[in-house]
Parts: sequence; structure tokens; C-alpha cells
Amino acid sequence: MKKIILNIALVLALVVSVTSCRETKEGAEKAGDAVENAAENTADAAEGALEKAGKAIDNAVEETEEAAKATEEAVEEVTGDDDN
Repeated sequence: MKKIILNIALVLALVVSVTSCRETKEGAEKAGDAVENAAENTADAAEGALEKAGKAIDNAVEETEEAAKATEEAVEEVTGDDDN
């Protein structure tokens, strides 16, 4: 009788450990997927931010060039120097 009870306890322990390992593996896979998704989202956000920064820089350069031309024209008007 003792052997049967011990064998049943051993089998139950084995079943619980196998089930627990499966759940851990599934949890690890879900965590891995979450990390991959987060990495992709971060890369997409960074790319979008870099594109916006590049456009802002281009716009600033264009506006600076326009301001420089306007300043040059104003100086020429004031000094009457049209020899440029």
C-alpha cells in the first residue's frame, strides 16, 4: 500500500513539474514576442523622429538662406550699392 501511494505521489509530482515547465516556456515565448514588438516600435518611432528632425533642419536652412538674401538686399538698398 505504501508503494502505491508513493508511486502516485511521484507521478503527480512529475505531472506538475512537466505542466509547470510548459507554462514557463509559453510565458518566455510571450515575453520574447513582447520584447521584439517593443524593439520594432522603438525603431519605427526613432526613424519617424529622425525624419522630422531632418525636415526641420532643411526648413531652417532654407529660411536662413532667405533671411540672408533679404538682409543683403536691404543693405544694398540702404547703401545704394548695386555692383554685387
